[in-house]
Amino acid sequence: MTALFDFDGVVMDTEELYTVFWDRIGEKYLGIKNLSPSIKGQTLSRIYDKYFAGKEEDQKIITRELNDYEKSMPYVPVKGAFEFIAELRKRGVATAIVTSSNKQKMENVYRHYPEFEELVGHIFTSEFVTRSKPDPQCFLNAMAALGAPVSETVVFEDSINGLKAARASGAYVVGLLTSNPAEVVNQMCDYSIEDFTSFTPEELSKVSGINF
Repeated sequence: MTALFDFDGVVMDTEELYTVFWDRIGEKYLGIKNLSPSIKGQTLSRIYDKYFAGKEEDQKIITRELNDYEKSMPYVPVKGAFEFIAELRKRGVATAIVTSSNKQKMENVYRHYPEFEELVGHIFTSEFVTRSKPDPQCFLNAMAALGAPVSETVVFEDSINGLKAARASGAYVVGLLTSNPAEVVNQMCDYSIEDFTSFTPEELSKVSGINF
């Protein structure tokens, strides 16, 4: 049994912070309002290829702004996330973070939570893929690295791009209602939760049919 977790909006309650950042970038550089929903869950290189192709100077400035922003961001866990992952680990379930964030961003997380890598088991960042969400490559690569059959894997996601990637991977998908309304999330997942405070491995087993 394997459980794969996206990071922002699933394990860490940071999606609103990225909404503020990317909406500001969209208006400042592209004249686009509400850019964040279309880019959330994607790697930075994918965002640049799609929206800032040929604008190398803008890319450099945005990268510096993003790095500074992520250094000063508060990293507050989604309610119950750490405890839920720890309980799965106690039961022998393989767990991993599968994120479009890069290693540099994750170093900021480790400064806040030195125990984070040990808690989650494995961390697969954007450097682990060549194709960004909504392509399922990140989840398929993680499953391959962990030797996890798709039929025994659950993916936890929140963003539209992430949910599409999770669904395309063939795994059972649990959607977090931290970034999008239920009517959006429920169309792209098998089961949805607001957070992990009242969600247990027993309930996960019941809804997914996988013995956790």
